[in-house]
Amino acid sequence: MGNFKVIPKDTKEQIIHRIKNEGVSVATAAKDAGICPRTIYGWLSSGTYATPGILEINKLRRENQFLLGLVGKLTMEQAKTMKGKKT
Repeated sequence: MGNFKVIPKDTKEQIIHRIKNEGVSVATAAKDAGICPRTIYGWLSSGTYATPGILEINKLRRENQFLLGLVGKLTMEQAKTMKGKKT
């Protein structure tokens, strides 16, 4: 078997907090903690820490609005292009 570090619960929570609420990347948090990024991804996918923070929710809302606007713009441009080809 490999070498396994037992990571205290409070340390896990601090790492997840940095990722979810402070925008730290998983790779950076893993490097800072001296653990494998795969470990953190495992924590995130287990659902134990899946509740997003308010900063993450707001970031996702802004991103969603931007993407919806982009889709609308591209749809309009495509409609204009298609209309121009028909005449």
